[in-house]
Amino acid sequence: MHRLRVVLAALTLGAPFAASAADITRIASSLEEDDPFDLFIDVGFERTQNRAKIVREQLAPAGQPGGRVDATELWYKGVDARLNLELSVGLYRDLEFSFALPVVFSQNERWDFTSNSSPETSTITNNCLNANGSVIPGCLDGSAPPNALFDVPQESFRGGLGNMRFGLAYAFFNQEKDETKPTWIVGLEYEAPTAKLRDAAADTTNPDSRGNIGDRVHKYQLYTAFSRRLGAAEPYFKAHYTIPVRGPGAYSNCAQAESNPDNLGAPGNCFQGPWNRKETGINAPHTAGMLFGVELVPFNRPAKSQRFALDVRGIGNYVGSGRYYNELSAALRKLLTSEDYFQVGGMLGVTANPSKAFQIRASGMFLYNTNHALTAEEPGRDVNNDGAVDLQPGSPELNPNFDWRYDLVSRRFLAVESTTFRFDLSATFSF
Repeated sequence: MHRLRVVLAALTLGAPFAASAADITRIASSLEEDDPFDLFIDVGFERTQNRAKIVREQLAPAGQPGGRVDATELWYKGVDARLNLELSVGLYRDLEFSFALPVVFSQNERWDFTSNSSPETSTITNNCLNANGSVIPGCLDGSAPPNALFDVPQESFRGGLGNMRFGLAYAFFNQEKDETKPTWIVGLEYEAPTAKLRDAAADTTNPDSRGNIGDRVHKYQLYTAFSRRLGAAEPYFKAHYTIPVRGPGAYSNCAQAESNPDNLGAPGNCFQGPWNRKETGINAPHTAGMLFGVELVPFNRPAKSQRFALDVRGIGNYVGSGRYYNELSAALRKLLTSEDYFQVGGMLGVTANPSKAFQIRASGMFLYNTNHALTAEEPGRDVNNDGAVDLQPGSPELNPNFDWRYDLVSRRFLAVESTTFRFDLSATFSF
């Protein structure tokens, strides 16, 4: 009872607790007078599940109000399960170097009809258009069968070693050393495109032959994080921005121009005029985000280095537009251009330190993704500067990636009611 009163008093009155910095501002430091060397080894399991309803734009029937309606088509589910391995070492006082490597056990996707759709009514199975916009002969009058965009239901299976990540972080202020200042960290993380290249056109429906997961994109993330311990509570804040840079050998949809030309609207334009590999290849999105939260320490026993903490945070992210692997890429077997969207949500986590050298952490994160188009490729480019894009068949101004079946406004696919749930369980060994 006496111990409980002490904890409650600390929570309400802000009595100082001897505690380490919040997890988000943890930093390895070496060559200190009382701490010559810091090394953290993190081993964690992460499972991320993405769900979305996929709808399709359609023109409203003649005589009905509104120019466009969204027809419900599919339920999408993607599950990523991986083992995260990370090593952080202090190079100097409050200067940290980190290295991380994810081992992706599975990156599985599945598409199913919703209760409002079926093979008989779906626009996916009853497609009468070719990628170049022409009509399949005999399809409209029923003398020839339609050509489905892809099979439903369908599953995709991928996995393998992920991209290596390297990081440098420096603490300009460290509350562990100066109680009058917060902990303030600035860092740079570089994700190298070391994973095997993902071929968007590959058949990945066989679980015994998983596809690759690499995107061949360099990613540079700049971030800053603050935390300030106030008794048993430690509020914190982090902001980050990621800059993608296309690497050599990155995938281009024009790789299908000879082997699968029917999946491109204008395959003859591939690598002609402005349509080089850079213009037809992956264009990863810029991302930015902020998170804020508080770590509460209801139990702390400094003499034995034992501690228990609750972590509550809010999350907001922005994902820019770009051409990359999205929720329909494995089904349509190509890179697709997505509109930008926001993610909002939160996380709840618990951390336990049974000793100075060991920590275990579990957390659950939920994000809601705002509605956005999944097939929004531009039809072409005004090459001759006459003020308009020539969309006639054979025009050199046609974008090879543009597919008249689903990139044209009134035929596009959109992700709605999209959510992300992530569960993390990790252990940290400190030396």
